[in-house]
Amino acid sequence: MGAHFGRFSGLGSVVGLVTTLMWSGTALAQRDANNALGAALGGTILLFMLGLAAGSYIYFALALQTIANKTSTPNAWLAWIPIVNIFLMLGISKKPGWWFILFLIPLVNIVMAVIVWMGIAEARQKPNWWGILAIVPVVNLVVPGYLAWAD
Repeated sequence: MGAHFGRFSGLGSVVGLVTTLMWSGTALAQRDANNALGAALGGTILLFMLGLAAGSYIYFALALQTIANKTSTPNAWLAWIPIVNIFLMLGISKKPGWWFILFLIPLVNIVMAVIVWMGIAEARQKPNWWGILAIVPVVNLVVPGYLAWAD
């Protein structure tokens, strides 16, 4: 959820981090105890969200690497590099590399994600409707794991 397919956006994470740090810095500069408490709460929420983002990134990369290994796709380690992992997904699904450009177009990237995940499901000899589930919130967290570790 772009190359996100269920993951947090890198730009969104940076914007959230900067916003939270600016708000926390302003709150800590105040002499009011309520603002300091709010800053501490904001920092705790930020750390929780960063941990959640890191965990989901590791899960997705590990699942994609496992899928690449099981489909005998070369350079499975590319799953760990953001943006480049789209090329790995295109290789697994046997789609042309120039489709990467289509992932940069808003709304088109959703359709492309479905098509690519359908190709990945077919490469793993699973029903291709699993690719459609890649756009369903919460279920899209299960799709990579199922395609990677289900036999």
